[in-house]
Amino acid sequence: MNIDPKHAKELRDAHDGAVRDEGTELAGPFMTVSSRQIERLYDASDVADLDYERDLGLPGSYPYTRGIHRTGYRGKPWTIRMFSGFGSVEETNARYKDLLASGNNGLSIAFDMPTLMGYDHDEPWAEGEFGSCGVAVDSIDDMEILLADIPLEKVTTSMTINGPAPVVWALFIAVAENRGIHRSELAGTLQNDILKEYIAQNEFIYAPEESLRLVTDTIEFATNEMPRWNPVSVSGYHIREAGSTASQELAFTLANGMEYVRRAMARGLDVDSFAPRISFFFNSHNDFFEEIAKFRAARRTWARLMREEFGAKNPRSWLMRFHTQTAGVSLTAQQPEVNLVRVAIQALAAVLGGTQSLHTDAMDEALALPSDKAAKLAVRTQQVILHESGVANTVDPLGGSYFLERLTADMEAEAFEHFRRIEELGGVVRAIETGYFQKEIADASARHQHEIETRDRIVVGVNEYIEEYPSEIPILEMDPEGEKRHLARLAATKANRDEDAWRAAMERLETASRDPNENTMPFIIEAVKAKATVGEISNMWRRVFGEYREQVVV
Repeated sequence: MNIDPKHAKELRDAHDGAVRDEGTELAGPFMTVSSRQIERLYDASDVADLDYERDLGLPGSYPYTRGIHRTGYRGKPWTIRMFSGFGSVEETNARYKDLLASGNNGLSIAFDMPTLMGYDHDEPWAEGEFGSCGVAVDSIDDMEILLADIPLEKVTTSMTINGPAPVVWALFIAVAENRGIHRSELAGTLQNDILKEYIAQNEFIYAPEESLRLVTDTIEFATNEMPRWNPVSVSGYHIREAGSTASQELAFTLANGMEYVRRAMARGLDVDSFAPRISFFFNSHNDFFEEIAKFRAARRTWARLMREEFGAKNPRSWLMRFHTQTAGVSLTAQQPEVNLVRVAIQALAAVLGGTQSLHTDAMDEALALPSDKAAKLAVRTQQVILHESGVANTVDPLGGSYFLERLTADMEAEAFEHFRRIEELGGVVRAIETGYFQKEIADASARHQHEIETRDRIVVGVNEYIEEYPSEIPILEMDPEGEKRHLARLAATKANRDEDAWRAAMERLETASRDPNENTMPFIIEAVKAKATVGEISNMWRRVFGEYREQVVV
């Protein structure tokens, strides 16, 4: 097909006039989930500024707009990696075995709130929070049970943990080494993205500078000791769940990624020594084409940043590898079975966008943690897309679409505009402190909610197609004895450990923590092997680093 963009514009103008004369177009607004206005028609004039080789290219070729692998999913399917964890380590271990048996080929560990905030479960802060949003882990004894009978050297494992990430990672490494598995054999991902906590999720403990020091320690340690491990998964997911637009999710995530790269390079690491193992984690929301465009723009933008901004020479450093989770915030408690449809569309967008791994939310997650049946249906959704839909047969089947390529280019341009504003504010940390990110997200979230309330945006079962009947979805029930078992095990761990070895390890770790030139990871591993707990190490850092209090921004 060969058409002059100017002639295409003339044809479209005439077409627009005919549509107006007919009066057949419905009243708007026609917009994406992010409130982006969408034209009725896109044609060659909308992509006249794009150069095929510069901006699109072929799959597996710079700038990777069309995918990072030449053969797409024909060479290797995406990893089905279901995010799971609840209650006790015994219950979660059983769920992991069920997921692996049903076709899951990677684990993703969710931790409960005390663990996420670096508190042991015998502390007053943890009361009433045991296992409610993930699994409770305090010590190496808990981690041993959580990972029992799981071949850690064969299964890739992702851990969603941020403030206490170095400690939880050390527990994982210690369990593997106690089994005789060398740390270099372990493959997986540590989320460890503390910057997005200050921006969106608010599960931070220490101030940004101290937290970034710990993140840089993990990057350096993985670079030197664990070649198969991704030490940071830069997460846009939580930014989107907090109410951002798609382009804000893209831009803020990549800005955080650049900050981690800068910190590691300032530590003295060569960019090509660690950049290939920085991964990303995105949300896949309801707007099908907007999400696909976001993923394509993310790959292209990151490739250009790594090659042109940071001077990476290894092509693997230019590749953006990312995990995707469907949008939890889009799930409704009303008519929860409809969530199956939402999740299927979101998952399809992630696949067509080229994700490397995928979690599909369960239909009952707006009500409670997923039941066994709902979790299995979520896995089956991915398997139907993989084996029955045909979308894995070819690479980037939507590439070249006038609409999609315009969306992709617009998102990339918007990302660079956000980068410019962040730099004007003094960088990511300063932008956090001034409330730039938080206000941008709050404004977008308020606008979205207003559209729902005014019915400019229809949400099935919420403000249209409403049905008044009670949900019959069974709710997951946790073992009522799980917390008692956990607290008894924690008490035994603290009572029976070698007190002298524990104290000596903690003192060495504290000394290393006070020295900014010392990498803390070897000392953390030593401490957890001596039965130091997540809360004990985190509380020691609270003394050394202090706790961060977010400034109120009006």
